[in-house]
Amino acid sequence: MGGASGGASKGIGKVEVAVRWDPAPLGAPALDVDLIGATYRANDPHGQPAYLVHFDSRSPDGTITLSRDSRTGQGFGYDEVIVLELDRLAPEFVRVVVGVAVQQRTGRVTFGDLSGAGFRVREGYTVLAESDFEAVAGSTAATVAEFTRDALGAWSFHAVLRGFDADPDAFTRLMGGEPAAG
Repeated sequence: MGGASGGASKGIGKVEVAVRWDPAPLGAPALDVDLIGATYRANDPHGQPAYLVHFDSRSPDGTITLSRDSRTGQGFGYDEVIVLELDRLAPEFVRVVVGVAVQQRTGRVTFGDLSGAGFRVREGYTVLAESDFEAVAGSTAATVAEFTRDALGAWSFHAVLRGFDADPDAFTRLMGGEPAAG
């Protein structure tokens, strides 16, 4: 998780979440996958997001940015990248959730319909999590990372691959909720 220097852990400072997928076969409609970052305030850490960062928006203070956006999956390596500067985020924010949504423009498309899809979470050169979407293959959206701030202000990372069957708009309202018991 976050590195320590001396005695007290500073927690996680700046992280990058990236997603990759292969383009659709020749002649097929393009496959579009989007990264979404959602911030939550201390008074509602599992409710509605204070704000969202995705393909056509950004954080008001510049602490969360989508630095790469693809609508087709073409290119080498990771196709979309969101950078979170947690150490600069205002103290009122105590939770950030990052999710991935498959656009549903040409009918229902799930992670299982994508080829070469995967994600990576890293702080600097340290990989915190890296996986494919096999565990949520039947889903159209999934959370991939959660960052929480403790009482001392240090951020920690939690791997949370959780699938949803929702379009991207509905997913933004659901992604920060607490998992169902059971």
